[in-house]
Amino acid sequence: MAGVWVLAEKHEQSLELLNIGRELASQLGTKLVSLILNDHSQVQEHIDCGADEVLLLPALAAHQALEACVPVIVDEAKKEDPDLFLVAGTLKGKEIAASIASRLDTGLCSDCISLKLGDEGRLEMERLVFGGAGLQKVECLTRPQMATIPIRTFEPAEKEGGREGTVRELPAPPLSSLKVMEKKTRVRESGDLREAGVIVAVGRGVEKEEDLEMIRELAELVGGELGCTKPIADELHWLPEERSLGISALEAKPQLYIGVGVSGQIQHVVGFRDAKVVCAINTDENAPIFEVSDYGIVGDLYTIVPRLIEELKKTI
Repeated sequence: MAGVWVLAEKHEQSLELLNIGRELASQLGTKLVSLILNDHSQVQEHIDCGADEVLLLPALAAHQALEACVPVIVDEAKKEDPDLFLVAGTLKGKEIAASIASRLDTGLCSDCISLKLGDEGRLEMERLVFGGAGLQKVECLTRPQMATIPIRTFEPAEKEGGREGTVRELPAPPLSSLKVMEKKTRVRESGDLREAGVIVAVGRGVEKEEDLEMIRELAELVGGELGCTKPIADELHWLPEERSLGISALEAKPQLYIGVGVSGQIQHVVGFRDAKVVCAINTDENAPIFEVSDYGIVGDLYTIVPRLIEELKKTI
């Protein structure tokens, strides 16, 4: 039957995969299939965004983890024989993708930032390696060709009215010895940086821990999250480690990144390299951060940030 399949934990991530999935399915001349965790309210939107078929995964009991759906997905994939299978590259998504690939005895390329079809419909994938210092090109020689895609790699698919598609409900998963006994929410200072639209990051230019309140106020006024360089979290312990961006920390793709007192070493820059707009405030006009910035202010953050806060408050 063939086809391009997409699977994501969250609705917004599904729309991003539907965008690239629709493009690839069109080039292959095949159908686009979206897998959804038993939410009928999303079906028509997925069809409007390009899906020709929606496969509804079964509702899970409270004690079941999402991994319980893997056998059901694998059985359906063996019957339908998809050409490509794209999975949103969240932590959970990567685990599920690896499990599916193993059971289908196929390859899997992680964290693909570029996908295009080469000769004979083979998918040519690109991913960053060595902390972003290199670009690796990968091809999957087995079927289905599988890849995980970092969130926000592609824009969400746009709706196209008047589309029709088919909907099928997949059977309930078999009983599993794996059960979720208890769920505990990890206490975070704020939201997930990887999903933030705006990030205001602090570096060693901030002199005292109590000065973070000023930067936090700026972040709140621009509707953003407070981030930092790795030394702020690992050495000074001013912020938790999930607030740091960089090679050995988090990587994010915000619409706007503002670096306050950030020097701009490559170890940190890798963490926001795909930001759409980069702004920087630093006293050193030769700071590396200005080389990757769209806008820069050379000056003392203790003078500039309060003035920015003052001006932003006037617009509220």
